[in-house]
Amino acid sequence: MKVGIPSEIKAQESRVGLTPNSVQQLTNHGHEVLVENNAGYGAGFENADYEKAGAKIASSAADVFNDSDMIVKVKEPQSEEVNMLRENQILFTYLHLSAAPELTKGLVDSKSICIAYETVTDENNRLPLLAPMSAVAGRMSIQAGAHCLEKPQGGRGLLIGGAPGVNPGNVLILGGGVVGENAATIATGMEAKVHIVDKSEARLKELHAKFGDRIIPLVSDDINLEDYVAETDLLIGGVLIPGANAPKLITKNMLKVMKRGSVIVDVAIDQGGCVETSKPTTHANPTYVIDDVVHYCVANMPGGVPRTSTLALNAATLPFVLQLAQSGYRDSLNSDANFLAGLNVCQGNVTYKAVAEDLGYNFVDPSTAIN
Repeated sequence: MKVGIPSEIKAQESRVGLTPNSVQQLTNHGHEVLVENNAGYGAGFENADYEKAGAKIASSAADVFNDSDMIVKVKEPQSEEVNMLRENQILFTYLHLSAAPELTKGLVDSKSICIAYETVTDENNRLPLLAPMSAVAGRMSIQAGAHCLEKPQGGRGLLIGGAPGVNPGNVLILGGGVVGENAATIATGMEAKVHIVDKSEARLKELHAKFGDRIIPLVSDDINLEDYVAETDLLIGGVLIPGANAPKLITKNMLKVMKRGSVIVDVAIDQGGCVETSKPTTHANPTYVIDDVVHYCVANMPGGVPRTSTLALNAATLPFVLQLAQSGYRDSLNSDANFLAGLNVCQGNVTYKAVAEDLGYNFVDPSTAIN
């Protein structure tokens, strides 16, 4: 199979779909890999690294899209990339379609085969291709939030870990999944006071077993969330419903009870955000202020650490890329129900139920769509 790796063109995005080591794996299996000129440069990978691994360097994205059977990316395709997709061409990347009606329409119209990293599952109904970037984003959320709490950034002027004789800041983490756990790892390491809210008592017990009394677990149904929001210095939004829009747990009215200069980091922004006042921002302009509360809503947080993120992502995605290249999408998806769960759009059909429901499309069962 011919596999194409274009440069990422979303603002401040420097990750790349495949590393040179991943390319080597593909070429060792007899596949051709076409990498756009300097596609890996921002993540620290040179053209020469790819050429040594057996790839060919293409001068433009158009060449990559025109000459490839499968496109492997990191972020959702931008409009000019959607226009280059061909019927029956495989696209394997993050998509987050429930929050992207125009992108969804473009992919439907392209009649391409669109497989989303974020909805591929495993035997335990976890999300193995979303997890590495969720871990990175969770860890980054605390360092980003701590920076935003500094006075020059518009924050309260508070050091999250406190100081001798000064209490630490209060961190409220919504969601005890991969984002929440990794946010807690950094927040507890910085000696903040950490609350984690989740609807699952079993999950909270797991987190308490890991962190001990360094966290305060809270069952969402047992608390008045607004009471805790009022005491929070840094709020992390890490709530996820796979493939669907995130629930709006923090309303605009709740901002009125928050401290002046407190900070919200909405990691769920790719899926629409779990804060009513959230809107996507970029690394170049990461924050805005509503009701004296700083909002950090960068939609591609892991893009700020592209080398770490690319290496972590490839460790998870490479086996799936190899499977698609070896067997094609029909055999690959037919033989693995967990991989089939990643199929979001197929030859003009929306094949992921949450996307169809959120955006008003007819849902076509993915097993029907590929056969």
